[in-house]
Amino acid sequence: MRASFGARPIDDRTARLPLRAAVLTISSSLARGEGEDKSGPELAERCEKAGLDVQAQTLPDDREAIAAALRSLADDDGVRFIFTTGGTGLTPDDVTPEATRDVIDREAPGYAETMRAVSIPYTKMLGILSRGVSGIRGRTLIVNFPGNPKAIGEGWQVVEPTLSHAAQTLERE
Repeated sequence: MRASFGARPIDDRTARLPLRAAVLTISSSLARGEGEDKSGPELAERCEKAGLDVQAQTLPDDREAIAAALRSLADDDGVRFIFTTGGTGLTPDDVTPEATRDVIDREAPGYAETMRAVSIPYTKMLGILSRGVSGIRGRTLIVNFPGNPKAIGEGWQVVEPTLSHAAQTLERE
């Protein structure tokens, strides 16, 4: 029986149910209701177009709050993919990479490294300032995206083609 996930199925072999993803926008000002989140909805829309069942939330730039949300989503909610956006820059309150490192069991550095490399032609080298990381907690892949909507598109072209294989690999014993 073929499972349907929306516009494009991920892969029949991996999915008994729709693969679940969470998008976390990391921004203190947005968490306070100031301004409009553009990167979170952009990332969530790309997830949905890839056939993922998506939930989204906004968190302040607080290392413990981010780590707690990552743990809960991976351990309690059973999402397969967690994509964060924001908090990867050089300012003191950009703590998304540190919170991610606090919770991952193993790094999966190829995502973050390739996303930075792909951004170079678009950003005139400024993409290398992103400190995003990627790794695995249990059976969940966590990838940090920059907080810029344009960077979401640039990074998504790295992540999206790997979703099916990553999901299959994460399910293996």
